Amino acid sequence: MGAPVVHFEITTRNAKQIQDFYASLFGWSINAENPISYGLVKTGGKRGIDGGIAQKRDETSPGVILYAEVDDPQAASEEVVSMGARVVLPVTAIPNMATYALFADPDGNVVGIVKNEPRPSTRKPKKSSAKKKKSRSRGKKSRR
Repeated sequence: MGAPVVHFEITTRNAKQIQDFYASLFGWSINAENPISYGLVKTGGKRGIDGGIAQKRDETSPGVILYAEVDDPQAASEEVVSMGARVVLPVTAIPNMATYALFADPDGNVVGIVKNEPRPSTRKPKKSSAKKKKSRSRGKKSRR
């Protein structure tokens, strides 16, 4: 099975300005209320993927990074190196969120690989409203 693209990230020298730009341009909801001011993007579309807008890291230049979902980021990271890619950011875990890594392909394009952590459900379980159905014998008595 192929690795689906599950997240995009825009890296920039001025995260707040660019978050405001894309929120205004596309109507995206962007929440950067977290310790690293990472702007979590909810596009609000019925199709497509959500993403993030982040302050530029030393390892990457400003640009767009796509993330492909893999079962094992460490194994995938080792495989891309064997294929001529270069690790840009080693496998990194964000507790209760994701484990990811960045690599530069042989042409220098930076791509991410990610394994998302299952998120705890915030939904309350539904109460069972199933009613017992009475069996009808349709005029015949049942034998027991």
